[in-house]
Amino acid sequence: MKTYYHDNRDDVDQREPHFGGEELTPDQLKDIGVLYYHCNDIDSVDKIAEERNYVSRDVIQITPEKLGGPEAYAEKLRTFYAEHLHEDEEIRYILEGEGYFDVREKNDRWVRCALETGDLLILPAGIYHRFTLTSKDYVKALRLFKEQPRWVAINRPIADDNPYRSEYLTSIAAN
Repeated sequence: MKTYYHDNRDDVDQREPHFGGEELTPDQLKDIGVLYYHCNDIDSVDKIAEERNYVSRDVIQITPEKLGGPEAYAEKLRTFYAEHLHEDEEIRYILEGEGYFDVREKNDRWVRCALETGDLLILPAGIYHRFTLTSKDYVKALRLFKEQPRWVAINRPIADDNPYRSEYLTSIAAN
């Protein structure tokens, strides 16, 4: 995985790298509650799942064909790319392909996490983030859940007053 500040250019396709010139380390991600692992096999993923009490999982493939054709795919990517948070952790293990998770850091700058096969990313509840694919338009990911699958995105600014957002901000304030 590569992590770096996003260039914030809205005039360039969201699926492009958007390298802003400054890389970040996994420790810098940890300071904002984001955890990264590289897993060479599903046994490694299973170990993390057990340690973190994940009880269910599913697999998602994101391609233009799997999402109903080019127009439906473009609309779904716009939805994924809207800045939002969840009230539970978001855990993704990349089985095939590649994609980008952008997360907001303490100073409200976007950090881009470029994920590829073998990368596992854990986003804490309450962190603002968004997702997109690369220009290769393909990812197959394992999604893990602490409870039964529940995926409700709460968009910004509506989520600014969300208690999970407040709890998240308190948790990273000491770092």
